[in-house]
Amino acid sequence: MQQIAKIIVTLSTIILLVSCGSQSPDATAQKVAAKKAEVEQLKAEQRTLAEKILNLEKEIIDIDPTQKKENPRLVAIAPVTAGAFTHYIDLQGRVDATNIAYVAPRGPGGLVKAVYVKQGDNVKKGQLLLKLDDALTQKQLDQLNTQLDYAKDLLKRQQNLWDQNIGTEVQLLNAKNTVANIEKQIAAVNEQASFSNVYAEISGVAETVNIKVGEFFQGGPQIRIVNTNDLKAVAQVPENYLEKVKVGNNVVLNFPDINKTVETKVSVAGKLIDPNTRSFYIEARLPQSKDFLPNQIVLVKIQDYSAGSVLTIPVNTLQNDDKGKYVMVAVAENDKILAQKKYISIGQTYADKVEVTSGITAGDQVIVDGFQGLYEGQLLTTN
Repeated sequence: MQQIAKIIVTLSTIILLVSCGSQSPDATAQKVAAKKAEVEQLKAEQRTLAEKILNLEKEIIDIDPTQKKENPRLVAIAPVTAGAFTHYIDLQGRVDATNIAYVAPRGPGGLVKAVYVKQGDNVKKGQLLLKLDDALTQKQLDQLNTQLDYAKDLLKRQQNLWDQNIGTEVQLLNAKNTVANIEKQIAAVNEQASFSNVYAEISGVAETVNIKVGEFFQGGPQIRIVNTNDLKAVAQVPENYLEKVKVGNNVVLNFPDINKTVETKVSVAGKLIDPNTRSFYIEARLPQSKDFLPNQIVLVKIQDYSAGSVLTIPVNTLQNDDKGKYVMVAVAENDKILAQKKYISIGQTYADKVEVTSGITAGDQVIVDGFQGLYEGQLLTTN
C-alpha cells in the first residue's frame, strides 16, 4: 500500500511540473504521451498489487476461517405454533329450489281465454292462474239446465196428482229419477267445466310464464312456479372425493354478489358418477332468507379434514431438493443467528398453510421472508 501511495505522489508532482512549464506544442504533446504511458504502467502495477492483496486475504481465511468477515443476510422469522387446521374442497355451485312446480291443466288443456299471472309474481297455492275456453261445456250446461227445469215441472205436476190420489207411484218415481239423473249430469259437466280453471299447486314465485291469450295451454314448461322459501345449494364434486364427502359434512357457503356467508351441512350426497363430468351431486339446505334466489352463484367449501392441534407453516416457505422437502429456520449459536435447513414431512395443504407432521417442533423460528438462496450456516440478521 505504501508503494501505491508513492506512485500517486510521483504522478501528482509530474502533472504539477508539466502544468507550470511553458513548452512548445510538439514538445508538450510528446511529454503528455510519455506521462500517459507511465500512468498506464503504474495502473497495471496497481492492479497487480490489488490481486496480490486479495489472494493473501483468501490464504489467510483458508488457514484460519475465523478471520472471514461475512455480511449477515436480512430475514424475517416467525415461531412455529400449534393450532387448529381445516381442509376444504373448494367448488362453485348454484342455488336451487327444493319445490318446483310445472303448472298443468287437470284435463287435456285448451285455448287460453284469460291469463291472471305474470312472470315474477308471488302466487299462493290454489290461486287462479289461467282461464281456458269452456264454450262447449257451458252449452251443455245450458241444455241440461233447461231439461232440469222441465223435469222438475213434470215432477211437481206428478206430485200434485199423487197427492190427489191420481196416477201411479211408478209415474212419481220415474219423475223423481229423471230429475236426479239430470242433476248428476249437471254435476259432471260442472266438474268438467272446472277443468278450464288452472290453479297454482304450490305457493312461490312464477319464475316462468310463457303463455298468452289465444295460445293452446297443455302444461309443462309454460308456467313454472318456484318455492323460494325452501332453497338449497347444489354442486358437482369430483369423483376422487367420493369417500370423503358424506351427508353431515360441514359446508361453508359464500355468496360473493351479496357478501354473505352461511355455515350448513351436506344434506344429500349422490352415489352415482356422471360419466361426462366424472363428478357426483351434493346438496346443502339453506336457511330461509329473501337474499337467496334460484340460480344464484355460490362458492361451496366442503370440509373433508380437520385437526385440533397441529403444526403449520406458510406454504410458500416450503422448499425441495434431492433429499426431500425442507424449510429454513433461524438458530442462535455463539451470539449469532445462523440459517439451518430442516427436512420435514407434510400432511394436508389448504390456502396459505401446510400441515407439518414431523421435522420441526413448536417454537422453531421459521424464516418466512428472505429464505430464498440461503445456505446452511449462513449468518442472519432480523434488524
